[in-house]
Amino acid sequence: MEVIKLRGEYIKLGQALKAAGFVGSGTEAKEAVIEGFVTVNGEVDTRRGRKLYRGDIVVFHGEEIKIED
Repeated sequence: MEVIKLRGEYIKLGQALKAAGFVGSGTEAKEAVIEGFVTVNGEVDTRRGRKLYRGDIVVFHGEEIKIED
């Protein structure tokens, strides 16, 4: 499980995927999200700009990202 520490109040989904190293660019993040390969807290989310807060769990191809303070 990859852990991302928040610098502010939230991080956007596309930024989290890049920060975790799951994608190499914003374009790759956008494609992954739009194609439904990403879940947030167990539900598919197709909004690249979705705001993630402490406690959120993102899953991409079986790999998890946990958002922490």
